Amino acid sequence: MASDTFMIGGEFPVRRLGYGTAQLTGPGYWGPRGDPGDAVAVLRRAVDRGVTLIDTADNYGPSIAEELVAEALHPYPAGVLVATKGGVVRTGPDAWHIDGRPDRLRAMCEASLRRLRRETIDLYQLHRLDPRVPMAEQLGVLDELRGKGKIQQVGLDSVTAEQLLAADQLTSIASVQNRYHLLDRSSEPLLKLCEAHGIAFLPWFPLGNGELATDPVCAEIAAAHGATPAQIALAWLLHHSPVLCPTPGTGSLVHLEENLGATAVRLSGAELARLDGR
Repeated sequence: MASDTFMIGGEFPVRRLGYGTAQLTGPGYWGPRGDPGDAVAVLRRAVDRGVTLIDTADNYGPSIAEELVAEALHPYPAGVLVATKGGVVRTGPDAWHIDGRPDRLRAMCEASLRRLRRETIDLYQLHRLDPRVPMAEQLGVLDELRGKGKIQQVGLDSVTAEQLLAADQLTSIASVQNRYHLLDRSSEPLLKLCEAHGIAFLPWFPLGNGELATDPVCAEIAAAHGATPAQIALAWLLHHSPVLCPTPGTGSLVHLEENLGATAVRLSGAELARLDGR
């Protein structure tokens, strides 16, 4: 398997299997989910277990996930990278509105800094490119914020390989986030570009939003390893490319331990070939 660490932006070394916070909010990524104390416990356990990449967003909740991250982890342990996102406005469950206007992006970043109780954000990701605003203006704001020390690294979410190439001409891009998992590899060209440029790829829905739990090939290989299908799906990502940094989310301590157990799975060449053929 490739190294279990990756250097994001050539600056921040992280364990490749991270933790995502979307599942700490309610249905439709709206409102709280259960007892906030449970969420705090999961976040703290993740870091205790060696997770150093925490992925969140201002619109999870909205605001709730960032606040939980700060409650659980501030003052932040050395070596923990907190990534957040801006550029999307929420008006209700599963209601998402892209807004990449410069003034809004500045305000969103400042609000994230307050909620996270940070002076600078390690990795700030544009949650969506706004088609109504020139890319140069959106990335120009992030460059401006970086120049002021508000953010350290810039990332993009849900882009094409062509958009990444264009963005990389405007500013240094440290990461991308796109949908990618064993049964959905439509972003493979983007992954190859990330490999060529040393850009981290944080796949969202790395477990197929639960779909992979019932995949027969995953189940068969899992049985041979005394593992779960979810662990095999995560292990495949870790084997498949050295730039893949999955951040599966959960609000359950049990599922957290299951996900983190994927790092112990070593897939054989034959098993990888079977999974690659899915």
